[in-house]
Amino acid sequence: MKELNDIFGPLRSEVSIIPVMQGDMATMLNDSELPDALPILALRNAVLFPGTVVPVTVGREKSMKLIKEAERDSKLIGTVPQKDAFIEDPVKEDLFEFGTVAKIVKTIEMPDGSITAILQGFNRFRVEAIVEYAPYLLGRVEYLKEIPADKNDPDVKAISDNIKDTAARILRSSSSFPKEAALAIKGIDNFEFLINFVATTIDIEEYAEKLHLLSISDLKSRSMKLLELLNKQLELQKIKEDINQKVKSEIDQQQREYYLNNQLRTIQEELGMDEAEEFRSLRERASKKDWSKETADLFEKEMQKLERSNPNSPDYNIQLNYLTFMLDLPWNEVTKDNLDIKHAQKVLDKDHYGLEQVKERIIEYLAVMKLRKDMKSPILCLYGPPGVGKTSLGKSVARALGRKYVRISLGGLHDEAEIRGHRKTYIGALPGRIINGIARCGSSNPVMVLDEIDKISADFKGDPSSALLEVLDPEQNTAFHDNYLDADYDLSKVLFITTANTTSTIHPALRDRMEMINVSGYLAEEKMAIATGYLIPKQLKAHGLTTADLKISRPALASIINDYTRESGVRSLEKQIAKIARVTAKKIALGETKPAKIEKSHLKEYLGLPVAFHDMQKGNEAPGVVTGLAWTEVGGEILFVECSVSEATGGARGALSMTGNLGDVMKESATIAYQYLKAHPGLAGMNAEEFSKKDIHIHVPEGATPKDGPSAGITMVSAMASALRGRKVRSRIAMTGEMTLRGKVLPVGGIKEKILAAKRAGIETIVLSKENKRDIDDIKEIYIKGLSFEYVDNIDEVIDYIFED
Repeated sequence: MKELNDIFGPLRSEVSIIPVMQGDMATMLNDSELPDALPILALRNAVLFPGTVVPVTVGREKSMKLIKEAERDSKLIGTVPQKDAFIEDPVKEDLFEFGTVAKIVKTIEMPDGSITAILQGFNRFRVEAIVEYAPYLLGRVEYLKEIPADKNDPDVKAISDNIKDTAARILRSSSSFPKEAALAIKGIDNFEFLINFVATTIDIEEYAEKLHLLSISDLKSRSMKLLELLNKQLELQKIKEDINQKVKSEIDQQQREYYLNNQLRTIQEELGMDEAEEFRSLRERASKKDWSKETADLFEKEMQKLERSNPNSPDYNIQLNYLTFMLDLPWNEVTKDNLDIKHAQKVLDKDHYGLEQVKERIIEYLAVMKLRKDMKSPILCLYGPPGVGKTSLGKSVARALGRKYVRISLGGLHDEAEIRGHRKTYIGALPGRIINGIARCGSSNPVMVLDEIDKISADFKGDPSSALLEVLDPEQNTAFHDNYLDADYDLSKVLFITTANTTSTIHPALRDRMEMINVSGYLAEEKMAIATGYLIPKQLKAHGLTTADLKISRPALASIINDYTRESGVRSLEKQIAKIARVTAKKIALGETKPAKIEKSHLKEYLGLPVAFHDMQKGNEAPGVVTGLAWTEVGGEILFVECSVSEATGGARGALSMTGNLGDVMKESATIAYQYLKAHPGLAGMNAEEFSKKDIHIHVPEGATPKDGPSAGITMVSAMASALRGRKVRSRIAMTGEMTLRGKVLPVGGIKEKILAAKRAGIETIVLSKENKRDIDDIKEIYIKGLSFEYVDNIDEVIDYIFED
């Protein structure tokens, strides 16, 4: 391109000084000057219009012979554009139908042997036939007349101005034309010359459209077509400029990044931080790792892959991050266990009140560790209601053992890759939470708490519960395989503690791998001790108070526990104590007077009115009302079963109806109770005929709360018997147990939680199955203090007891 610019630069200067005549003589020759046949010069990608002067480079042998002979004899020639520029020896079919008569103004010999001829155009013609092909083309032509435009036509002036403006804008934005070209176009007054000059000067993208201009005889029509092409060319030029600007911006950004990377590499080399140094640093860290030969071989293989990578490629950083993560993992790096059993017991007792089963299991583990040194860590699952200290217990265990502590929340997890990780070839790949937690704590034997394991869900991304089977199996987790790490890692030294509110939603195979430890709720006395020893000091510190600023009396604390909270744990109790601390802090900040000690009478000011809970024993004042005991995920609760009896109308037989948002199992229990009484009407104090005329309605209050389970079976039959007899049952009793159609009373679960609910509600006697006696014997005396138990084997014993005077 540079050589062409060097050639055409001076040629354009010569053209610009050729005098241009305006008027008819500028573009037309007389008929007497025009021969019948013209030597034809085939033009490639060029069109000569009348009245214009253009340079044409000629390289073909026939064309060079024509130019030399025409210049020597001062002959006119005919210039005809080729349809296809790649044809070397064109015939008539390869030429455009129209052409322009031209006179050779000057020729220049070029260094490569070709000739550049400066041609001036005159009349247009149409090729009728090619009469000779050697030594060059000779054609018989028909000369065409121009149809001039009316100078008085207002459209002509408007078209002329538009052509000048559009052409000037195209030329100004083009780097191949001098800036003076736009001014030259502005100074052209001759309408015909303006059209032909602009058509010749402007590069029009569609070559066929430019040829079409040459065929139009009507100057006004030619000008309209030219204006249309100019507008297209201007729009196309804008698009090209936008694309070039975007490409330039991208190239500039790439060049900037390349420059900055080179600068960074230079700085790193000056500081001794080049890739070779980085590789040496990685290998030096690897040499200090206590990993297996297989892992060492894998690391070296991945290192060699990193060394072959281009530092500027994205794969380089992915590989570098992977190797760095391998080195960050604590392969066989463990903290030393504190095997002082008395110290461990002291720490556990200090941090948590009660929880004897868990503490005993940890102490057992420490004792065996002290003797064997290499015992596999157990997998413990603490299940129970919220707020009893399951999660915080893990931190206490870690402190007692002197180990690192890691907590991983599994609630709502539904992607298997969160446990096993993604393969490192994926974009944004990450290791699983288990391995990532090990890397964060920097130890191979931490205490790892997997919180809310019962709230894992499964979807199309996999089942995380199944992925945990390998993690929580002491026989398999010695070689846990994380997809990102792609190497086996030993998890057997990790002490896993999982937490759950209920065991029913835990995967059965997963539940089988863990030691299930029930963490039950607290008695009011235990809550009092926890509040005094743990919660109040914690909230005083959190609110910037001292024991001199806030004291809570025992009656006030007992009232908070009984009147302002209803839970198995102590989370709500802590919130109420925090509220008292906030109000106290506000009074101190505002300079208001405050009581020296919070008494029960002050609670209304600090906490508002007590909340009336439904689970307080009502006393069974009316027939047909019996208190039952139920188990929920948040602990034990009491519920009331109400029964009403009415006469069947219209001689119809009696029917049973049920309300209270009961589940299918509970509805079945009501049906069994009804059918049993129907078969044994004597229990209801009537005969079969009298029973058949009674409509019975069973209702369990709080209809908005779903209820289900079989343990209300004996409660329902007792409520029906009470309503049918018209006698109320003993006061301050509650019952729980499933019944069969033969009247057998079956044992139920959740006895400890139900006992706590009964004590909160003021119950004195609990009726339950004889087979549940072993559960009562396993409960500490403090939990059952103040309660009596009536063990029954069948429904007859239940009915006899509840109506005994």
